[in-house]
Amino acid sequence: MIFFFWASLLIVFYTFIGYGILLFVLVKLRRLVIGRRRNNADINDLPTCTLIIASYNEADILREKISNTLALSYPEKKLSVVFVTDGSSDHSPQIINEYSTIKLLHSPERKGKIHAMHRAMQQVTTDITIFTDANTFLNKDALINIARHYADSSVGAVAGEKRVQINESADATAAEGFYWKYESALKKWDAELYSVVGAAGELFSIRTDLYIPVAPDTVLDDFMISLRIAEKGYRIVYEPEAYALETPSANIKEELKRKIRIAAGGIQSVLRLKSLLNPFENFVLSFQYISHRVLRWTITPFLLILAFILNIIIVFETKALFYELLLAGQFSFYLLAFSGWLLEQRSIRIKVLFIPYYFCVMNYAVLAGIWRYIFSEQKVTWEKAKRKS
Repeated sequence: MIFFFWASLLIVFYTFIGYGILLFVLVKLRRLVIGRRRNNADINDLPTCTLIIASYNEADILREKISNTLALSYPEKKLSVVFVTDGSSDHSPQIINEYSTIKLLHSPERKGKIHAMHRAMQQVTTDITIFTDANTFLNKDALINIARHYADSSVGAVAGEKRVQINESADATAAEGFYWKYESALKKWDAELYSVVGAAGELFSIRTDLYIPVAPDTVLDDFMISLRIAEKGYRIVYEPEAYALETPSANIKEELKRKIRIAAGGIQSVLRLKSLLNPFENFVLSFQYISHRVLRWTITPFLLILAFILNIIIVFETKALFYELLLAGQFSFYLLAFSGWLLEQRSIRIKVLFIPYYFCVMNYAVLAGIWRYIFSEQKVTWEKAKRKS
């Protein structure tokens, strides 16, 4: 029982903190032995590029998104912009048709984002394809900073950075921003060690000729598309100077909705990307994938529960002070999270409670996502989470 308690605790620690520490050390060692990874691309000789923007009923912010897109730096003759508005029931298509330099793809039937992306990809003829969402805004040099990495023939995909705006009056969803800052650090180190393990749909790109259509029922299309490329032996680079800026979820309920969908897609991806679990295929990539993704999406939330239950049993059986202190620590953490939930219901915002509350929400979402996937309750078309205005 003590063995399983410590094994559970250590895996939980490794998943959320230990991997980051180990990754940081490995990157430092790599720099000492090999040196930093460098990109010596000539920004005056960039590849041709298509920017695909998926949009579903985003008429309220569409003009702002288009203005942001048209202001992006990239050689004009090398860039094509495509908006896909399949299923949109507002006046999004009419707005986009006002701009002669933008290509519109629209179908009244809503079959999901992945179907819309497949349809758009059939018309792409450029060297690279960049994907982004209509509810995010890119920095001016985002496209250039992404495209320059393709001068390296080992690079098959480039992931941009997701940044979440946080203001002083933020509620518990502010922890989403803190979480993404930590994730960004892990991705930087992942990329320098070998490869990022998956890209986020807010901003990522691929070599067009490496595109593999994924199954129509795929939930995390961005993640699957990028890792199918990694399966072929290409690296996924991380570029923090190409970022997509978005507001946090409107409230923790909306954030939970998003997290559950991601978790359902995560367990689906783990089951479909079996080759990445084989260390004999690509040891470093498997190590990164299992450490950064698989543990979070499979056993770690269950181990959190197991560690708490076993700690209680051990205290009752041994009466050992050390285990009593460990139990007190666990209990205090969950009490802080529960307090965060109570205060959230009353719109009382104490930032110190954001992290434990958000941490518990994340892990609950994984459990709910696994349940949803097992019982086939996660649809490809979903009600998107509302964002703060």
